[in-house]
Amino acid sequence: MQIPSDNSSPVPELQNSTPAQRTSRRAFVITGAGACGAAALWFLHRPSLISVEANAKPGTVTIIQFAANGQATGKVTVPRVIKTDAEWRAQLSPISYSVTRRADTERPYSGSTWDLHDHGIFRCVCCDNALFNSDTKFDSGTGWPSFYQPIAKQNIVETSDDTLGMERTAVSCRECDAHLGHVFNDGPAPTGLRYCMNSAAMHFVKLA
Repeated sequence: MQIPSDNSSPVPELQNSTPAQRTSRRAFVITGAGACGAAALWFLHRPSLISVEANAKPGTVTIIQFAANGQATGKVTVPRVIKTDAEWRAQLSPISYSVTRRADTERPYSGSTWDLHDHGIFRCVCCDNALFNSDTKFDSGTGWPSFYQPIAKQNIVETSDDTLGMERTAVSCRECDAHLGHVFNDGPAPTGLRYCMNSAAMHFVKLA
C-alpha cells in the first residue's frame, strides 16, 4: 500500500480547507452515520403494512381486568372489539390508526411515552385494555417504550411475524387485535424479554 506523503492528500478539498471546515465535515459524516443507523433500526422494526382487520373474528375473549387504581379485579369474558375501518379512522389519530390497524411502526424517539417515567398503566388506545405497568418499563435505548413483561399475559397475543425476511414475534391486544409492537429476547432480568411497543398504540393512565 502506498502511503501519501505529507504534501499529498487522498481528498484534495480537505487538504485546502481550514481546520474548522474539516471539523464541520467530520461532524456531518458522523451525524449522517448516526441517522442512517437509526433509520436502519426503524426499518428492521417496521413490518410490511397489513390490515389487522383481516384477522379479526367475532366472539369473546378472556382478559384480566384492572380497575382505575391499577389493581387487578380478576378474569372477565368480554366481546371482541371489532369496528369498521371508517369507525377506527374516526376514533384514532392518523399515527395510532396506522400502527394499530395497519401494523405500522412509529419512528424511534417520536412517541409520547418512550421516555416517560411516571407511575401508571399503559392501556390500549383502541379499547382501553390494560397492557403494561410502568413498574416493568426500562430504558432500552431504542427510542420506543420497552417493558420486560406485560401486565397480564392473558391481555396480549403473540404471533409469528416473518415479514422483512426475518422471524420475529408480533404483539397485539387480545381484546381488539390492535398491533402493539414486537417482543425480543434481549431484555433485562427477570424475564430477559424486551416488549418493544409503539407509543401510538397505547395511552397512559397515571396512578398516584
